Amino acid sequence: MPHLRLLWSFVRPHRATLIVGLLLGLAVTATSLATPLATKWVLDGLADSRSIAPAVIALSVLIVVGSVTQWVQWILLGRMGEHVVRDARRSMVRRLLRLKIGELGGRSSGELVTRVTSDTVLMREAATSSLTQLVNGTIGLVGALVMMAFLDLVLFTVTFASLAVVGVLVALLMPRLAKTQRAAQESVGRLGAALDGALRAIRTVKSARAEERESERIVAEADASARHSVKAVRIDAAVWAITMAGVQLAILLILAVGAFRVDSGALPVSSLIAFLLYAFQLLDPATELAREFSQLQSGVAAAARIAEIQKLELEEGHTRPAVPRPSRPAAAATPAVLIFDDVTARYAPDGRPVLDGVSFAVPRHGHTAIVGPSGAGKTTAFALMLEFLRPDTGRLVLDGRPLDEWPAYETRRRIAYVEQDTPLLPGTLADNLRYLRPGATDAELWSALDAVGLTGRAEELPDGLDTVLAGATVSGGERQRVALARAFVADPEILLLDEATAQLDGLTEAAVQSFIRDRAGRAAVVTIAHRLSTVVEADRIVVLEKGRVRATGTHTELLAGDTLYRDMVAALRLAATAEEPGTPLAI
Repeated sequence: MPHLRLLWSFVRPHRATLIVGLLLGLAVTATSLATPLATKWVLDGLADSRSIAPAVIALSVLIVVGSVTQWVQWILLGRMGEHVVRDARRSMVRRLLRLKIGELGGRSSGELVTRVTSDTVLMREAATSSLTQLVNGTIGLVGALVMMAFLDLVLFTVTFASLAVVGVLVALLMPRLAKTQRAAQESVGRLGAALDGALRAIRTVKSARAEERESERIVAEADASARHSVKAVRIDAAVWAITMAGVQLAILLILAVGAFRVDSGALPVSSLIAFLLYAFQLLDPATELAREFSQLQSGVAAAARIAEIQKLELEEGHTRPAVPRPSRPAAAATPAVLIFDDVTARYAPDGRPVLDGVSFAVPRHGHTAIVGPSGAGKTTAFALMLEFLRPDTGRLVLDGRPLDEWPAYETRRRIAYVEQDTPLLPGTLADNLRYLRPGATDAELWSALDAVGLTGRAEELPDGLDTVLAGATVSGGERQRVALARAFVADPEILLLDEATAQLDGLTEAAVQSFIRDRAGRAAVVTIAHRLSTVVEADRIVVLEKGRVRATGTHTELLAGDTLYRDMVAALRLAATAEEPGTPLAI
């Protein structure tokens, strides 16, 4: 029932169109029900030697009107179905992009994509054509039975008993059909997830000679979907066979009992013929109901999968605020733009703390580097700054106000984030560079490209800034530099760099470090440092270990006063080259 309500929620905005479609369906059904009576009128006229012209004209009008009405109904409901799919996809896409990061963590992007693509199509069939045809079929079935009762109650009783048995048997099969179809759709979702993962890691797959292994893993999901679908086909076939057998049995009984009643004089031949025409008319609504019930089960299964997305928790404050943001305090009043105040955070309610009682401040101007062994909590600190994660205890303070008092939209408007994987976004080079600041001029884009040493490469592209990057060959280092340039164009108050220079050569890194120094003079720059040059350039270094702040200070101070920091440098034999920029430091 909840899934049917979800189906209705997407149809409700189009209920006026649906009502018109249902009324047109009623008109089609009415013409179909009137056709046997018109045929009886013709037969009675022939038997009584009366003119049959009026009856023939009426029969012709019924056929033409029914055909035209059905044509209009199909167009109307077909268009409505496409609008339902569009609305469902809009709703799901907007919801998926507004989910909390933690809700997306355990789900494959490929599996979520299938919910937006294939599941919405199945839901469309259930929400539009299935719903309408169910109503039309039910009315046609009930209408035919009513006319049968009007013609002869004995034959009606025989027919109704046959159909009742069919209905009970079909109802028993429907739950199994719904379960099997949902299992098939879930297998398709897992197939999409597996294929998406393999294609994203295609270089690793090929270098490991794992093409056949991955193919078998993905095809296994296709086989599972096929097995479930075959089971559904068998159940569907059983439903059709039972329905057809029931209707045919009813027709045979009508012929046998009807012939007896005609022979006894209890029923005119014309009435028996009309009754048989109604019985043949039962074939369409009966088989249509069986087919649409099957389609409805697919739609309900799709709605169940969509409902799982609807239950996931959304971020708060992700939309543009309706009122202007509060004015920023003066720099002199709040020298720290961001403060961690005894922050403890974990990714699962019963999980171990990833950060445990962390306190440090990020100056409004200057370069702060966060270092530490793997698993120390560096990336988690960034997740808290961007409100991807909420602290369990403690608080973050932005410009003198607790971070949770700021809308997420406003917080992120002031921050530019360059993540470790540096993905390219769909679109042109200019689209990527303007992603954080759509109003940036071409001159600002070229300035950012120059800062990261990409001017020459951009000029070589077929259409310059207007080159679609999906069709261009962009190396890992170039992707990283595009992401850096995107952050530079944004001109943020806080710049977060997560291993942002890891794939850069020495010359390019020197240019980037120059920009970072310039940026740090006007804003806060926070880096997760994995290169010695970054650490040396930092005004302040925060050393994390096992989720706690172990030490803070400059590079020189920490070399002299903190054994962990000194050991990390010494382990990579970098102490002697501490002044050489571009040397990697895996900390």
